[in-house]
Amino acid sequence: MRNKIIKGLVSVFLILGIFCCSKKEEKKLDLETGITKNENTILVASFNALRLGEKQKDYRSFVKILSNFDLIGLEEVMNEKGVKKTKAYLEKLTKEKWDYIISEHSVGSENYREFYAFIYRKEKFQEARKIGFYKEKNDNEFMREPYGAYFKSGNFDFVFVIAHSIFGDKEKQRLIEASNYLNVYEYFSKETGENDIIIAGDFNLSADDLAFKNLAVKRNISYLLDPKENLTTLSDDKLVSSYDNFFINREKTKEFTGNSGVYNFIKNNNYATIKKYVSDHLLIFSEYSTLEDLD
Repeated sequence: MRNKIIKGLVSVFLILGIFCCSKKEEKKLDLETGITKNENTILVASFNALRLGEKQKDYRSFVKILSNFDLIGLEEVMNEKGVKKTKAYLEKLTKEKWDYIISEHSVGSENYREFYAFIYRKEKFQEARKIGFYKEKNDNEFMREPYGAYFKSGNFDFVFVIAHSIFGDKEKQRLIEASNYLNVYEYFSKETGENDIIIAGDFNLSADDLAFKNLAVKRNISYLLDPKENLTTLSDDKLVSSYDNFFINREKTKEFTGNSGVYNFIKNNNYATIKKYVSDHLLIFSEYSTLEDLD
């Protein structure tokens, strides 16, 4: 058993070894993923962290993924210990200061509960504070209420809301939750007076589903990643679904640069190993200018 675990971890290090390659290879990686470094922008990401703090995790490989971004919303956080460990590994890897926000309590059912967390590069943000959970209009809107925090980077201030929708026994449960994200947007906008609301996470449903249509019709909110071209969840041998996405109002959040994508860190088709030791999702990201507040 021990030998299998060691072999698995070695495989992950080999798969993600590209992060430690020469500058020439790093430049090629940027071209492939759309990930660029710019002092006048921030890269905001969302990542289903696969039972962070509880499940056996290859933290070195995990943080090599996170280190490419400035602010990451994390779903499936089992405890604060996992976030603290992630922060420590990030600081060791990047030689920079990182900080985090974690929800004040877990959400979910009697059988399964999780926290939400944000982890961010301190030098990029002048302000970072929790807002809290979405306050439901009734007890049936969400199994796990979305969670929001306020951030300011340069001249760009915004509310980042992360969510992990129910999968459930029936698709109807997912459709109901998807239709309620309009209420989430309106709640955080009213609560903060902020027009720049970024909603992201694992929705367990494709963002082009008709259940999300009220976001576009009533608030002109659109998803950033084309579900037909951007698969984000892993089986043991391939990518299978497009469950992760961003929702923003592009007219109000003009700081969005148009750069967004899925960070595909899979190498050598070793999906099963990554799924076991890192995550069963890929990370998604979007980029925003910090030069002006354009809302």
